[in-house]
Amino acid sequence: MTSLKRSLTESRTDSGFASKVFLRSSKGKCVKVVRELYLRQDIPCSSDLCVPCNIAAPPDSNGKVKPFVLSATPAGTSAFKDGHYLVPDTNIFLYCMDVIEHKSAFYDVVVLQTVLEELRNRSLPLYNRLRALAASQDKRFYVFHNEFRKETYVRRLPAETINDRNDRAVRVACAWYKSHLEEAVAGTKSRCPEVVMLSDDKDNLRKAKAEGVSCCNIKEYVKGLENADELFDMISAALEDQDAKAARGDMIYPEYYSMSKMNTGVKAGTLHQGIFNVSTYNFLEGSIHVPLLDRPLIILGRENINRAVSGDLVVVELLPQDQWKQPSSKILEEESLNKNDNPETDQPEAVETEQERRALIEEAKRSQGNSAEGKPQPTAKVVGVVKRNWRYYVGHVDPSSASKNKGRGQQTVFLLPMDKRIPKIRIRTRQASELLGKRIVVAIDSWDRTSRYPVGHFVRSLGELETKEAETEALLLEYDVQYRPFPKSVLDCLPSEGHDWKVPEMTDPRWKGRVDYREKLICSIDPPGCQDIDDALHAAPLPNGNFEVGVHIADVTHFVKPNTPMDDEATARGTTVYLVDKRIDMLPMLLGTDLCSLKPYVERFAFSTIWEMTPDAEIVSVKFDKSAIKSREAFSYEQAQIRIDDAGAQDDLTQGMRTLLMLSKKLRANRMANGALNLASPEVRIEADSETSDPIDVKTKELLETNSLVEEFMLLANISVAGKIYEAFPQTAMLRRHGAPPATNFEELQKQLKVRKNLPLRVDSSKALADSLDECVDPNDPFFNTLVRILATRCMLSAEYFCSGTQAYPEFRHYGLASEIYTHFTSPIRRYADVVAHRQLAAAIEYERLDQSLHSKAKLEAVCKNINVRHRNAQFAGRASVEYYVGQALKGRVAQEDGFVMRIFSNGFVVFVPRFGIEGVIKIKEMSEAGVAYEPKTEFDGENYTLKVETGKREVLLELFAKVKVTVTDAKEESTGKRKIQLKLVI
Repeated sequence: MTSLKRSLTESRTDSGFASKVFLRSSKGKCVKVVRELYLRQDIPCSSDLCVPCNIAAPPDSNGKVKPFVLSATPAGTSAFKDGHYLVPDTNIFLYCMDVIEHKSAFYDVVVLQTVLEELRNRSLPLYNRLRALAASQDKRFYVFHNEFRKETYVRRLPAETINDRNDRAVRVACAWYKSHLEEAVAGTKSRCPEVVMLSDDKDNLRKAKAEGVSCCNIKEYVKGLENADELFDMISAALEDQDAKAARGDMIYPEYYSMSKMNTGVKAGTLHQGIFNVSTYNFLEGSIHVPLLDRPLIILGRENINRAVSGDLVVVELLPQDQWKQPSSKILEEESLNKNDNPETDQPEAVETEQERRALIEEAKRSQGNSAEGKPQPTAKVVGVVKRNWRYYVGHVDPSSASKNKGRGQQTVFLLPMDKRIPKIRIRTRQASELLGKRIVVAIDSWDRTSRYPVGHFVRSLGELETKEAETEALLLEYDVQYRPFPKSVLDCLPSEGHDWKVPEMTDPRWKGRVDYREKLICSIDPPGCQDIDDALHAAPLPNGNFEVGVHIADVTHFVKPNTPMDDEATARGTTVYLVDKRIDMLPMLLGTDLCSLKPYVERFAFSTIWEMTPDAEIVSVKFDKSAIKSREAFSYEQAQIRIDDAGAQDDLTQGMRTLLMLSKKLRANRMANGALNLASPEVRIEADSETSDPIDVKTKELLETNSLVEEFMLLANISVAGKIYEAFPQTAMLRRHGAPPATNFEELQKQLKVRKNLPLRVDSSKALADSLDECVDPNDPFFNTLVRILATRCMLSAEYFCSGTQAYPEFRHYGLASEIYTHFTSPIRRYADVVAHRQLAAAIEYERLDQSLHSKAKLEAVCKNINVRHRNAQFAGRASVEYYVGQALKGRVAQEDGFVMRIFSNGFVVFVPRFGIEGVIKIKEMSEAGVAYEPKTEFDGENYTLKVETGKREVLLELFAKVKVTVTDAKEESTGKRKIQLKLVI
């Protein structure tokens, strides 16, 4: 809207005035914004010094006056010896939240409403962190509603910007606090604390001093604190003087397009938007998936990547077709090329620059259109970043960067992230010597065109490298797992009876609508040691020759009600995360492992799905009931298998399990006939010492028939529930889909199988893919089929949760399961998606009304987005934990194992070791034989997927899918500081 005219009317009230603002356009069209402010004089300052505010404080809705937050004796510093209250402006919270949250400083802080609202508009995560600080009151943060107090309300002046008005509001609030407290302590022996405005805006500080307001910038304030060195390191580099940034030197990267230019280009189709992903094997190669194109766009080289970090939402522009290239065939790690970079300057060492230049020229020659390896792929360059995916990064200080700056005082060093896809991060620190050899956390603050690397700040230290505690916490931070203890507000939601809670008598109102299934012969079958038992089953013959089959799921929603702190926490966590040595629960332990868990021999509330099935596993009918059950036994998979196989066991419970196994086999056969995929994902089990809990061995998990028994009935329950909730809520059902992958995703695998094994791979449907995977066999190598299935899995799209109203029905299909509709219902203890499905199913069977929040597509989509991310991160964290513990189990040992070549590069190859369920890179430069010094000679044939290597004494021919012998040891990886599995080829 242009040429806006403003009209303002005011009406007086007893305590102030109400202000109404109207905005009209000169073209006659009107957008009216009304803001009514009822200004008061009874909003307290919340200082324990202030007797008048204590007396006049209004009670809350329960008639109680909340205790005041700000201390009567706030701490002092060298600059403010008599104690002080801090009043930060918005930029301090935007750029210094890590400092603000530090446990040893920044107490008695007044958070102005003006600042809080501005922070919410600029960064919702930081706003939530600040609200959490204020809610805990551990550091005495008080939210003062200055916009509603008559003396501190500030009306925007003509020609005054919103930012200037807000700065003035901060200064006015500080001045009022000072005079108000002086008046409160007048005539008493109490000293009036200083009220200090904290800001890094030079103009705001200048005006504050002119107006007599005590103020300082963040660095001046931190200088007066005891632990100044640590706190200085935590200040964001984004507050660095702009003149200093400009003086760094020449521009290294191209300027980003404006947001309007990017939006216009994306709408017109001349530009493309997507998530930027960096190759695991080459830090100078990335890609983005674009919905309009059938294959990802490749982004090669530092200039084309243009400061994008893996996970960023970027806009790219296609390069001319004569610049299109093939993906890199070279393993390229940043530390191998740029290990001598100087963190104090953006000019790298000349030798390393020449190395990188040669590597890129070699790649460019190999990737030209006349390459024997096939047609080049569309190649693009990043022209802008729509949304940064910056988070906390974990790594260690590069010792070589610290050694260049010996001596005391602040120095610039490089952080080497644990994730190789993340570039080195430049941080300034006063404690470089103390941080060497530590696992530390940093945040990225900025990445200017003049800087070769992003700039960040120190957040905290996790402890010494390679210690179990530091590495576990680092892993959780890397995958953004919410691992902090449950807050008191969540624990307050637990049943007051605690562990003594029992299923009530049937006359209790809590039984209303429930069905009593306690007499049924129900049991659970889970992994060994499982405590959070979500599901149990039963089967019994019916008089008509059919069977009654039941899946009984923990009734979590009986305890977790919508819009409570516990529900909010579960929503945020999204899922339980399983590591080798611990479990990060979605729900407090009292619920997850006790009151909700379907433990044997005790009565529990459940949500049951009951089918009538024919002996051929055809479904006659299905019903859903809130119920009460009593599990007769909790079996491990192995125990259940032994019981089923024991011919002497003829009891009804065992017969029920045999019925379940018989029906599960028929259900599975039907699924496979419909095109369901059997994709491989080998799992390993870490064996630990019974006394020390240290890992001592690694075993491959054995899959039994009972694994499949449970899986089939859980799938069937999920499918049945999906149909019911979609019927009841066609616009807002919580469902899960698995999109059909584009045929182009399989092109490389198809070519590999054709070239190496002369085997076809048909991908026109899930049925065709399933059938052709069954045919991919090598009579001489039983593991070959599993290997192909692993590679096929990597060609798939990720399954995702979605709200039914956001997709057309054909898009509901779950490709891998060959099911038209699907959801998750069977694990509500460990997945929040299942909690939502439970609430929707309860409403669908008219057991209870559906909460209003679950009628909103927008809110459900936000929930789906979060739990999709949390689910993926949980999987990555679990795999990383296994990898770490495999290394620990092999510590000091050398194992010789069979491996299979999964991928071939011109300077190395990737080997998968089934015994440990891991894969690793073997570089050509590491293949020299003992006592032989030589320049590696290789002959790479990308068309036929072979690599010939001269090792000094003999030649080795490596072929894709080939079986090789490797030694497996653990070793410290210099670039990441992690102990990882190291593979070496046995020649």
